[in-house]
Amino acid sequence: MQQLTQKLGSGDMVIQEVPYPQLGKGMVIVKNHYSIISAGTEGSTVVAARKSLIGKAKERPQQVKQVIDTLKKQGPVQTYRAVMKKLDAYSPLGYSCAGEVIEVGEGVTEFEVGDKVACAGAGYANHAEIVAVPINLCVKLNADSNLKDAAYNTLGAISMQGVRQADLRLGESCVVIGLGLLGQLAALILKASGVNVIGVDVSDAAVKQAIDNQVVDLGLTRSAAGIDEQILNATGGHGADAVIIAAATSSLDPINFAGSIARKKGKVVVLGAVPTGFDRDPHWYRKELELKMACSYGPGRYDLNYEEKGIDYPLPYVRWTEKRNMEAFQHLIASNKIDIGYLTTHEFDFENAKDAFDLVVSKSEPFTGIALKYNLNNSITKEKIVTAEGSKLGKINISFIGAGSYAQGNLLPNIPETSNIGRVGVLTNTGTTSKRVAEKFKFQFCATQEEDVLNDNTNTLFVATRHDSHGPYVLKGLENNKHVFVEKPLCLKEEELDAIINARSAANTQVMVGFNRRFSPLTTKLKKALGNNPMTMIYRINAGAIPKDNWIQDMEIGGGRVLGEVCHFIDYLTYLNGSLPTKISASALPDANQLNDTLNILIQFENGSSGVIGYYANGSKALTKEYVEVFSAGMSATLHDFKMLKIFGKGKPKKHKLLNQNKGQKEMVNAFLDGLLKEGQLAIPFEDIVAVTKASFKVLESIKSGGAQIDI
Repeated sequence: MQQLTQKLGSGDMVIQEVPYPQLGKGMVIVKNHYSIISAGTEGSTVVAARKSLIGKAKERPQQVKQVIDTLKKQGPVQTYRAVMKKLDAYSPLGYSCAGEVIEVGEGVTEFEVGDKVACAGAGYANHAEIVAVPINLCVKLNADSNLKDAAYNTLGAISMQGVRQADLRLGESCVVIGLGLLGQLAALILKASGVNVIGVDVSDAAVKQAIDNQVVDLGLTRSAAGIDEQILNATGGHGADAVIIAAATSSLDPINFAGSIARKKGKVVVLGAVPTGFDRDPHWYRKELELKMACSYGPGRYDLNYEEKGIDYPLPYVRWTEKRNMEAFQHLIASNKIDIGYLTTHEFDFENAKDAFDLVVSKSEPFTGIALKYNLNNSITKEKIVTAEGSKLGKINISFIGAGSYAQGNLLPNIPETSNIGRVGVLTNTGTTSKRVAEKFKFQFCATQEEDVLNDNTNTLFVATRHDSHGPYVLKGLENNKHVFVEKPLCLKEEELDAIINARSAANTQVMVGFNRRFSPLTTKLKKALGNNPMTMIYRINAGAIPKDNWIQDMEIGGGRVLGEVCHFIDYLTYLNGSLPTKISASALPDANQLNDTLNILIQFENGSSGVIGYYANGSKALTKEYVEVFSAGMSATLHDFKMLKIFGKGKPKKHKLLNQNKGQKEMVNAFLDGLLKEGQLAIPFEDIVAVTKASFKVLESIKSGGAQIDI
């Protein structure tokens, strides 16, 4: 299928063939009829992408700071990879479309094949022939709906949420500042609600468009003489009951102007992208004005449970969610309460989408809404896309399932380019990522289905997806007689671990988890110095906070930070002392969200060694992330963030220092592949992997029991 993409580095925009999207649980596959270009949001993205690197840096100082911080912590190689991953990616565009359902995923009951629908969401409702959308970002339409109008779905919901935040009653007044696409839609919704609407814009053409289409009761340019007095007169001498700012500017004029024209105790709603540093006097303070933000499409936005899992908010408690806002907007169109046909000033065939964006950037002629129309006669297949013809197979033939930031920064670049290793296929959730990764790292094809990478040519599978799919993909790999490398954790459920143990025994293939720290060059030196004596170990991790709504903190998807990351450190202590964990106890700092991400763990090992893991999410970022102390047979050692190792024994301490941090990712990948080439040499013993995974489960069990010691 074809999709519009842009490289953020070069600004190159192209329609290209990408893999058919993955149909996940609770999702529908939609064949687009129309999609709408948001000149504001998408236009700014396209303009930024077409700037030089210096221009990009000036526009995004916060991201420049992040790059500098990464450089300090991880060195130039990792920083370069992270930056180029962003700049070289095929970034999708679009977030509002309408079309026809052609497939429904597991658990979907409200949609059927053939339904007309409108869709929303960046990364979902793309400018593409085919899109995969979660059910709460998709609304059913009447069979005879005008799909061009319906494609304004996202923009309508955004405007609707701004109107709801204004909370106006029949007969009240509202000034809409900014009569672009969002402002016009907000004005239409307000007028349909019986509100007296006054529109203001810096553009004469925008004001004229609103007046000509009877969208506003009074339209004024910002430079109009006596504009404050005109608005005061139009509101009976009181001022506006509410002001909705739908403009996009770095100027403080909209927020201060809103304070000037609002009535006492009035409301100002920020719908557009404007600064809010208003002048306190004379208006905002003396009028006791209320400032409100409108968050995108409405309640549910940015909530993983709502958008990805499809868990709705109860209507009696949350009357208007983002989906219900979309439904209300579509009802206004279908019942002819609003007529948005005039908003589409330009329509382009999808294959000419680049011309449409050139118009947005150049502003060579006036425009409001720009629709992209899709050729419904184009044939769509689920065939894999060849990206490196003639690529040869080897003794080890690798395919990837999942290829996000970690895989692109730490796994894929470290696969040796030798005749012994063939690169077969790449499968990810998004076709744009699949194709770019396959091209960049010279894989034979990018895939559309799991079967493509589980074929006979692939004998080694790398799994680098979200944590909840690790266990199932490991099992599928083993059941298809593949060697499997899986990024940590191995799995999120104990029953999955049992199934993996049984499947590995039956398959006679290898399983490895990405416990990279044991392969760090400094770890090798430390392990050699310690010998085989029992030891006491302390591993302190200044992990930093992760918001509760991050997918990693979700127990169903990410497994939480114990299963998702603490397993690393259990493995490290297991490797250092050379024996398996036998008993474990853990206690977590109480927190309202029960994240269990600030905790102490005590582990006992078979050879009498003991270890303490202090994993803390409540510390300062100024402190280094990882610190290890080890004591054994008259020897002590400290490891500082995998950059410096100090060994203390007889005589002068030995110090080993690296120029850049090295956590062993390259060495780990090489060890795994070398072991496969040597047939049977395991980079990590499978019993270590099983014991560490069991120990991670027992950490959570111990926390729940109040810190009890539990046998592993």
